[in-house]
Amino acid sequence: MSMKIHFEIPADDLNRAKSFYNRLFGWEIYKVPGRKNYLLITADGEKRVSSSIIKRFSPRQTTIIYFDVPSVEECSARILELGGEIVVSKKPIPGVGYFAICHDTENNNFGIWEEDSHTK
Repeated sequence: MSMKIHFEIPADDLNRAKSFYNRLFGWEIYKVPGRKNYLLITADGEKRVSSSIIKRFSPRQTTIIYFDVPSVEECSARILELGGEIVVSKKPIPGVGYFAICHDTENNNFGIWEEDSHTK
Protein backbone atom coordinates (compact mmCIF):
# COMPACT_ATOMS: atom_id res chain seq x y z
CA MET A 1 0.00 0.00 0.00
CA SER A 2 1.43 3.38 -0.93
CA MET A 3 0.95 6.37 1.34
CA LYS A 4 0.64 9.99 0.32
CA ILE A 5 1.56 12.53 2.99
CA HIS A 6 -0.04 15.96 3.24
CA PHE A 7 0.50 18.59 5.90
CA GLU A 8 -0.90 22.05 6.46
CA ILE A 9 0.86 24.96 8.13
CA PRO A 10 -1.58 27.44 9.72
CA ALA A 11 -0.83 31.11 9.02
CA ASP A 12 -2.34 34.42 10.07
CA ASP A 13 -0.64 36.16 7.13
CA LEU A 14 -0.41 33.95 4.02
CA ASN A 15 2.04 36.21 2.21
CA ARG A 16 4.38 36.41 5.21
CA ALA A 17 4.30 32.62 5.63
CA LYS A 18 4.83 32.12 1.90
CA SER A 19 7.85 34.40 1.98
CA PHE A 20 9.31 32.71 5.07
CA TYR A 21 9.12 29.13 3.74
CA ASN A 22 10.01 30.04 0.16
CA ARG A 23 13.13 31.87 1.29
CA LEU A 24 14.04 29.23 3.90
CA PHE A 25 13.55 26.02 1.87
CA GLY A 26 13.08 27.27 -1.71
CA TRP A 27 9.57 25.81 -1.88
CA GLU A 28 7.31 26.82 -4.74
CA ILE A 29 4.14 28.14 -3.13
CA TYR A 30 1.17 29.20 -5.20
CA LYS A 31 -2.53 30.05 -5.04
CA VAL A 32 -5.08 27.48 -6.06
CA PRO A 33 -7.72 28.81 -8.48
CA GLY A 34 -11.08 29.00 -6.77
CA ARG A 35 -9.65 28.48 -3.25
CA LYS A 36 -9.44 31.61 -1.13
CA ASN A 37 -6.90 31.60 1.71
CA TYR A 38 -5.23 28.38 0.57
CA LEU A 39 -1.76 27.94 -0.90
CA LEU A 40 -0.17 24.76 -2.24
CA ILE A 41 3.48 23.87 -1.65
CA THR A 42 5.66 21.93 -4.07
CA ALA A 43 9.33 21.01 -3.76
CA ASP A 44 11.70 19.55 -6.33
CA GLY A 45 13.29 16.15 -5.91
CA GLU A 46 12.29 13.06 -4.00
CA LYS A 47 11.85 13.46 -0.28
CA ARG A 48 11.37 10.67 2.18
CA VAL A 49 8.73 10.96 4.84
CA SER A 50 9.04 9.32 8.23
CA SER A 51 6.92 9.45 11.35
CA SER A 52 7.20 8.58 15.01
CA ILE A 53 5.19 8.58 18.21
CA ILE A 54 6.95 10.06 21.22
CA LYS A 55 6.01 10.46 24.88
CA ARG A 56 4.62 13.92 25.51
CA PHE A 57 7.10 15.94 27.58
CA SER A 58 4.89 19.00 28.09
CA PRO A 59 1.09 19.27 28.45
CA ARG A 60 1.05 21.83 25.60
CA GLN A 61 3.31 19.84 23.27
CA THR A 62 1.89 19.48 19.76
CA THR A 63 2.86 17.65 16.59
CA ILE A 64 6.20 18.75 15.19
CA ILE A 65 7.05 18.39 11.51
CA TYR A 66 10.79 18.01 10.88
CA PHE A 67 12.42 19.18 7.67
CA ASP A 68 15.74 17.71 6.46
CA VAL A 69 18.43 20.36 6.08
CA PRO A 70 22.13 20.11 5.16
CA SER A 71 23.16 22.01 8.32
CA VAL A 72 21.13 22.75 11.46
CA GLU A 73 23.50 25.62 12.31
CA GLU A 74 23.20 27.31 8.91
CA CYS A 75 19.44 26.81 8.75
CA SER A 76 19.02 28.16 12.32
CA ALA A 77 20.86 31.33 11.32
CA ARG A 78 18.63 31.69 8.26
CA ILE A 79 15.48 31.19 10.36
CA LEU A 80 16.54 34.04 12.66
CA GLU A 81 17.36 36.23 9.65
CA LEU A 82 13.86 35.62 8.23
CA GLY A 83 12.09 36.58 11.48
CA GLY A 84 11.65 33.13 13.03
CA GLU A 85 12.92 31.93 16.40
CA ILE A 86 14.96 29.01 17.69
CA VAL A 87 13.05 27.38 20.58
CA VAL A 88 15.48 24.50 21.21
CA SER A 89 18.97 25.01 19.82
CA LYS A 90 20.96 22.31 18.03
CA LYS A 91 20.95 19.05 19.99
CA PRO A 92 22.71 15.78 19.09
CA ILE A 93 21.21 12.31 18.89
CA PRO A 94 24.33 10.12 19.08
CA GLY A 95 24.93 8.05 15.96
CA VAL A 96 21.93 9.57 14.18
CA GLY A 97 22.15 13.36 13.72
CA TYR A 98 21.19 16.77 15.05
CA PHE A 99 17.90 18.60 15.47
CA ALA A 100 16.56 21.99 16.55
CA ILE A 101 13.01 23.15 17.27
CA CYS A 102 12.03 26.44 15.67
CA HIS A 103 9.16 28.90 15.57
CA ASP A 104 8.01 30.42 12.28
CA THR A 105 6.53 33.86 11.58
CA GLU A 106 2.99 32.44 11.98
CA ASN A 107 3.34 31.14 15.56
CA ASN A 108 3.94 27.51 14.52
CA ASN A 109 6.66 25.24 15.85
CA PHE A 110 8.62 23.03 13.46
CA GLY A 111 11.83 21.06 13.59
CA ILE A 112 14.92 20.94 11.42
CA TRP A 113 16.95 17.76 11.08
CA GLU A 114 20.54 17.11 9.97
CA GLU A 115 21.41 13.46 9.46
CA ASP A 116 24.92 12.51 10.64
CA SER A 117 25.77 8.95 11.67
CA HIS A 118 29.01 10.20 13.29
CA THR A 119 27.20 12.36 15.85
CA LYS A 120 28.50 11.90 19.37
